[in-house]
Amino acid sequence: MNRPSSWKPAAVCAALLALLAACGSSSSESGLQSIPLAELHDRIEGGWAGQMIGVSYGLPTEFKFNNQIIPEADVPVWTPDRVAEALDNDDLYVDMTFAAVLDEKGLDATTEDFGAMFKEADYRLWHANLAARRALRRGVPATLTGTPKYNAHANDIDFQIEADFIGLMAPGLPQAANDICWRAGRVMNYGDGIYGGMFVSGMYAAAFFESDPEKVVRAGLASIPAESPYAQVIADTIAWSKESPDDWMKVWQRLEDKWNGREACPKGAVEPFNIDAKLNGAYIALGLLYGRGDFEKTMVVAMRAGQDSDCNPASAGGILGVMLGYQAIPEKWKSGIPPRSDEKFSYTNFTFKTIVESTQKRAIALVERNGGRLEGDRLLIRKQEPQAPKLEVWDDYGSPVEQISVEKSAWKFQGDWQPTEAKQRENVYIGRKSGTKGAEAEVSFQGTGAIVSGPLMAKGGMADIYLDGEPAGSTDVYSDADNYRHSESVWHVFGLPDGEHTIRLVVRGEAPPHGQGTDVTLENLIVFR
Repeated sequence: MNRPSSWKPAAVCAALLALLAACGSSSSESGLQSIPLAELHDRIEGGWAGQMIGVSYGLPTEFKFNNQIIPEADVPVWTPDRVAEALDNDDLYVDMTFAAVLDEKGLDATTEDFGAMFKEADYRLWHANLAARRALRRGVPATLTGTPKYNAHANDIDFQIEADFIGLMAPGLPQAANDICWRAGRVMNYGDGIYGGMFVSGMYAAAFFESDPEKVVRAGLASIPAESPYAQVIADTIAWSKESPDDWMKVWQRLEDKWNGREACPKGAVEPFNIDAKLNGAYIALGLLYGRGDFEKTMVVAMRAGQDSDCNPASAGGILGVMLGYQAIPEKWKSGIPPRSDEKFSYTNFTFKTIVESTQKRAIALVERNGGRLEGDRLLIRKQEPQAPKLEVWDDYGSPVEQISVEKSAWKFQGDWQPTEAKQRENVYIGRKSGTKGAEAEVSFQGTGAIVSGPLMAKGGMADIYLDGEPAGSTDVYSDADNYRHSESVWHVFGLPDGEHTIRLVVRGEAPPHGQGTDVTLENLIVFR
């Protein structure tokens, strides 16, 4: 770790005290680990600060470098004032609104409680979060909105980037963290998508009492089922880092070759883009393993791995922030926080100061719930060993094998369909749009699953779906009044017998409840086998 220019003897003393405490001063009662409240506060503060710094640092590169390592020339230059960007970032405000549910409902808050908050939230969302909120608003129970039936993004990163609040309130309590993860993560994810949150929160739980980054990563790994694809990716990352201890790029390439080719996300299935939880989780692990406790190196590696390159250094920075404690984070990185520590994060009532205080109160309550207690200015914790939950995996969707654009002859259109063209970043999306009742689109494919993709729209309407000649339900592409263009799953199906199938979509010419239009735009059929 580089010594900041403002390093003072008092800071040295504080760091030494934190180090001694981290080594573990047990109480006289067997099985209880003691941590001073001042140190607990410092570590929680370091965790929130690390997230703020990491997400702000990586933001200029987010999804601009996919399937490639970010070149050194494109590594952002850090200035402390940039941390202000964290105040309006979904990595933080979604995290905090979930924390607020526990403050309001208590430690036993249910999946339905988390879902009720999410349903009413008016902030912009993407991927699994967006699909979950849309499903909630259409009457799907919160216990099902993260499942593959309703969410083609079930394995995406969303809960992984929102689980920090759980680990930060679970010092030495990975099993208690998993219990909350299981309830909260189910709203928007399933299987590996939930395990991503458990992996991250398990690392946070370990970071309160562990100074070795590899042991922290292994603790996170032990918190999820070894048979899951997520655990296999992390196990590979650890093993390969041993084989190439000084070359993280070699490990990155092996991850790319083995794990970056199979994703159900409509965007990731057809573009050099991967928002899958487990691959991005491996990049968090890379940062921790190769950063070796150095704050800057940890974030640089996690960010340069690419893809979700603001979320990944945010998680790595948060975990390392707990390991180091706020006082030991170099001034270069944290000096922008104090001037903004009383400013509220968007869509929340939390400031930096109050989210730290709130987290500490929940941490004490969770410790007491799990056999510990508060004694004066020290918290006695009955530490838990990581324990994996039951195996729940969505990994049978196959691999994306073909993208059939609406421009191809495989599509048959009847009725009034108009050509469309939209640009987003470097991508151009060609489509066909109709709001006319009875307009039909039909496409046949050979495979075991498919996603009909197209944008969500402020004037999006409804359509009926037929699969192999039989009614398969209805759908709508209303964006819930969000004018941002989302290329999404209009409708999806997986688990079909391998063979030829036909999807027919019939425009209703009706606006959905609370909607304003009747239009449906189609862009691609993504085929899985």
